[in-house]
Amino acid sequence: MAKIDFTGRVAIVTGAGAGLGRSHALELARRGAKVVVNDLGGSRDGVGSGDAAANKVVDEIKAFGGAAVPNYDSVATVKGGESIVKTAIDAFSKLDILVCNAGILRDKSFPKMDEEAWDAVIAVHLKGTYCCARPAFIHMREQGYGRIVLTTSAAGLIGNFGQANYGAAKMGICGLANVLKLEGAKYNIKVNVLAPGAATRMTEDVMPPEMFAKMAPELVTPAVVYMCSEQCQDTGFYINASAGEFSRSNIVKSPDVFIENPTAEDIAANWSRITDLTNAKFYNSILETIGEGGLVRPSK
Repeated sequence: MAKIDFTGRVAIVTGAGAGLGRSHALELARRGAKVVVNDLGGSRDGVGSGDAAANKVVDEIKAFGGAAVPNYDSVATVKGGESIVKTAIDAFSKLDILVCNAGILRDKSFPKMDEEAWDAVIAVHLKGTYCCARPAFIHMREQGYGRIVLTTSAAGLIGNFGQANYGAAKMGICGLANVLKLEGAKYNIKVNVLAPGAATRMTEDVMPPEMFAKMAPELVTPAVVYMCSEQCQDTGFYINASAGEFSRSNIVKSPDVFIENPTAEDIAANWSRITDLTNAKFYNSILETIGEGGLVRPSK
């Protein structure tokens, strides 16, 4: 396979001042992309701001001959998202790649999760993905090309204690990707989703030290680089990446069980059939599920 090269491409990576975002930005730049390094410069819980984090990564890119500019806007506002995209167009005249990576944590068990903790995480992860992806998508649609990588988490795909806000936001991002893959198809915009596991400041007090040591962000980035490339023709995939291990997650649907004039007791009697995933199937759009034949008809 030919080496993946981004010469002539322009990329935005949000939350790129450290951790996964920094790793993604550096590798895209090494392969020829001009990169907008976005980072608000706040703490892990989203408090504060500053220019040092983004500037440091830009300096790293320039040190090996790459091209990059910093951006310090928050992803959590429409104005901020538009400004991030405008930074790319003003600096490099176009935008080909968007990696939505920015995130914060406000972990609490659900009874203790107040509105502020809920809203803050939803604002950065879910609304922040909307705020950046929408202006990027509009530009990519006009030029007839684009690659968008959104970031989900196993906390959403599977679940994790104490992360109701984070898990809800991350599963919402998958729902957004499910729609954007369809709306972007005719414009050669591929939208895929990364579910990473990496040693970053977001996970430093979550993972055991021995696990943390084996999970460098650089072991996740290759999946992002491929999904950002022209070679990647798949869209709507959820790709898990951690410690050099890669896999795909998906949402599937079991075959319909038809019950004429159903009662709650009928549901109870057929619960094992209704929930049986043995012959579950993936659907690319909701239209594929309408009027599908082959219903399972249980005997009462």
